[in-house]
Amino acid sequence: LQTMSDNEQDWLALKPQEPSPSQCCGSGCKPCIYDVYEKELAQWERAKAMQDKSLLLGKKEQSNNSELNPDTFTAFSVSSVEQLTEDTYQYKFELPGNSSLQLSLGQHIVLRGVVNGLEVQRAYTPISPRNAEGYFEVLIKCYEAGLMSQYIKTWKRGDVVFWRGPFGGFPYQPNQHGELLMLASGTGLAPMIPILQSITDDEEDETFVTLVGCFPTFDKIYLKPLLQDLARYWNIRVYYVLSQETSLEKLPWSYQENTFTGRLNEDLMKTIVNSCRRKPFVLICGSSTFNEDMSRYLKAAGIEENSCFVF
Repeated sequence: LQTMSDNEQDWLALKPQEPSPSQCCGSGCKPCIYDVYEKELAQWERAKAMQDKSLLLGKKEQSNNSELNPDTFTAFSVSSVEQLTEDTYQYKFELPGNSSLQLSLGQHIVLRGVVNGLEVQRAYTPISPRNAEGYFEVLIKCYEAGLMSQYIKTWKRGDVVFWRGPFGGFPYQPNQHGELLMLASGTGLAPMIPILQSITDDEEDETFVTLVGCFPTFDKIYLKPLLQDLARYWNIRVYYVLSQETSLEKLPWSYQENTFTGRLNEDLMKTIVNSCRRKPFVLICGSSTFNEDMSRYLKAAGIEENSCFVF
């Protein structure tokens, strides 16, 4: 039997591992984890053909310079953990000095976790203002059976976690649209927050915004103080649609006139679209069923597909 030479074994040990499906977050990142793998594989094949290991030195799985990078994972440390509802948390991460993440509006970043030896990756959108210095914040909903959730729930202050990015985003320009209609379900609120804050921070930006947040109950609305503050601006309206509340009477009076019970259905969508002050451009973020339902209701309300953006 011919045994593999030591040299062959060395090269085999250096060969990049093909990602498993759990490592792809499914958010259409560019480069995707599979693109990174293809690139590393080509680099490995080239190095092996030339028998030159120094050609592999460019391959870095993790970077420690605390600069976000789409190709490699960077370590960031958790500086605070705040529980917002029974299953939703706001995590704050440290950035060195007064640096900021420099994300475009609504961009997401990808988290890597290892659970029971299985690597998992998921995409999340930071909710901190774009120009936040020295930190960034992420809103995360933890699911009972979610692999990533099991890992996230163990985080405490000082823990180091790995992110790469940024990806995606909505190419927002001030005053580009007369009115933005934002339809967010649960943590789908995340990409809307930086866009809202950029509008309220810019005195020249006179875009009207109607934000519709869909939650099961009043207790499960995230970031209430922040949303109430934003709703005080002349050009921002915030509505809530609570699918499991049956009556508005128990709600604080300041919420009663801008809250609907039940689901955001076709009729309610028509009411909201008709109440917009200008023809809206629509931003949608939620589960895939939520996104499909909203697109269908919007169509029925006369909003064309080219006037919608789905995160």
